Amino acid sequence: MSKTIILIPSRLSASRLPGKPLLKINGLPIICHVFKKAKKTNIGQVVVCAEDKEIVDEIKKIGGEAILTSSHHKSGSDRIFEGFKKLELKNVDYILNLQGDEPNIDEKDIINLNNSIMNKNSDLGTLATKIKNESILSNENIVKVILKEKLSERNFPLATNFYRKNLSIKNENIYHHIGIYIYKVSVLERFVNLNQTSNEIKYRLEQLRALDNGIKINVALAKSGPIGIDTEEDYLALKKIMEYKS
Repeated sequence: MSKTIILIPSRLSASRLPGKPLLKINGLPIICHVFKKAKKTNIGQVVVCAEDKEIVDEIKKIGGEAILTSSHHKSGSDRIFEGFKKLELKNVDYILNLQGDEPNIDEKDIINLNNSIMNKNSDLGTLATKIKNESILSNENIVKVILKEKLSERNFPLATNFYRKNLSIKNENIYHHIGIYIYKVSVLERFVNLNQTSNEIKYRLEQLRALDNGIKINVALAKSGPIGIDTEEDYLALKKIMEYKS
């Protein structure tokens, strides 16, 4: 049976919303909500890879595991790979990179992604969900993925490209991308040692580095799209939703 570890990259210095991981919803920092969701999956060990001691301290307060990583990383993938090396773990086959700013992600979708990549023995997997509102197509904060075939609960198709805007709903194989990734350990190591490509820099999409270098990305269907927190407005909106539900 293949073994997966969940690593959650986190830092306080986000350009659009500094201090984001420690903003509270229901009295608990966002990063702690994400950690708890990861634990609920029962997929494997969960570790937060943080740039800041304050984040590590908050995770440890709830009995979680967190380690400090460098402040010089260009991406979350670089951060989690440093964390993985520091942990010196054996017999891990897959590393699941869970975004630290999506506290309402459905743990069932995380489990589905993990199961999908193991069943297909794929190198790199991610999630996408159906587009329910055409305004998403022009929203640069929401990444879209084009697939080779229509996405369903039963398949795990390949991604052909990722975009931020200027798309048409007429393309029936376009979906709302969810920024969670699962890599074979060897693939993540290869990925972080590749140079950033011109497409990645131009479009601000790290996953284009993989496609540009021939690394295939399979996509599993998520039942719902989590609300990412990029701005204060996002935070206040999600806080209202989550606190109302509780």
